Amino acid sequence: MFGVVAVTLLKMAGHSGTVPGALLAGDIPAAIARLKHELAAAGLEGESKQSAGPGAEDADNPPPVGLRQRSYPLIQMLFAAAQQGCDVMWEKGNPAV
Repeated sequence: MFGVVAVTLLKMAGHSGTVPGALLAGDIPAAIARLKHELAAAGLEGESKQSAGPGAEDADNPPPVGLRQRSYPLIQMLFAAAQQGCDVMWEKGNPAV
């Protein structure tokens, strides 16, 4: 995940967003629940903003990728870690060249 999006999702999950950082195995279920709740709330706000915007999307202007779609891999990883009782750690990576 890239910087700003990753930090935003971590904060939505109840973490401070510090990099490097970690979630302990015992804290992961609550983080998942909070992240899903925050995403749902953000989705409702986004829908009302988009409904006021211009009409249909076309091939030249595809719809932007929202946080809900970007959060899917993180949520799946957190579910897997929770099932296995594993902590999740992250650090800043090097950008691809």
